[in-house]
Amino acid sequence: MENYTTITVPREASSARVDKFLSENVEGFSRAKIKELLDNGEVYVNGKVAKASLKLKEGDEVSFLLPEIKELDIIPEDIPLDIVYQDSDIAIINKPAGMCVHPANGNESGTMVNALLYHVKDLSTINGVIRPGIVHRIDMGTSGLLVVAKNDTAHNALSEQFAVHSITREYTCVVHGTFEKDKGTINAPIGRSTSDRKKMAINHNNGKNAVTHYTVHHKNDKTTVLKVNLETGRTHQIRVHMAAINHPIVGDPVYGRNTPIDKPYNDQLLHAGKLGFIHPTTKEYVEFESEMPQWYYEFTE
Repeated sequence: MENYTTITVPREASSARVDKFLSENVEGFSRAKIKELLDNGEVYVNGKVAKASLKLKEGDEVSFLLPEIKELDIIPEDIPLDIVYQDSDIAIINKPAGMCVHPANGNESGTMVNALLYHVKDLSTINGVIRPGIVHRIDMGTSGLLVVAKNDTAHNALSEQFAVHSITREYTCVVHGTFEKDKGTINAPIGRSTSDRKKMAINHNNGKNAVTHYTVHHKNDKTTVLKVNLETGRTHQIRVHMAAINHPIVGDPVYGRNTPIDKPYNDQLLHAGKLGFIHPTTKEYVEFESEMPQWYYEFTE
């Protein structure tokens, strides 16, 4: 089927309705868009037009037309940006919690990239117009340090370090509960959740290797402040790993507990406070640290 995208139904999605299957497996599909495609006969299962209520079986082939992708016009915006350091190759940004790193459809302004285009004139082009200079990301609700590449040579050099996990990344977070031991390591693969495709989860079948090291920094009655070092860098890694050992991050809207402790906070209490790497030009190790957010002092004083 020309111009159609086809997904083969995995075993864990057996018996799912086709409309639910699409909503959980295809990014950019709103429920309204899925309904429109089904009503217009533009969703096929094994070559036949499918109704929304059709229940799928393992091995079924679901074909559909992807929504037309809107070409984003990224506009520089005079948004305050905490530039910790910059030279001709890199810029170190201290991102506030609540700010997206780069634009996406439906979220085209107010991002770190919009601010970068205003404050930093030269950025690498490897990731295109939507993500200029972006070598790595942190979640919208996470605050802290990112390195931005100002040219393609620097971008490639930094990307190689991220690929071999040689970057120093230390996070500080507040989690629910207390720990018997002061140090620990979580070694569990992370992949897309089989029950909710919008979430990540421990996935031993299709997940990627993920290793998180943590140290108890401060203990309270019901919470613990941790220093966390990443050996790998999977999507939502710290949040998923902490939830998996029954110590979810306070304020986490996706993997948290939604208790009275969480409610005063709009974002998860997770901060990327230390970032170190080999400078792409000088070849010397450089390391940067940022000031802790206010919540850190609330839980450590």
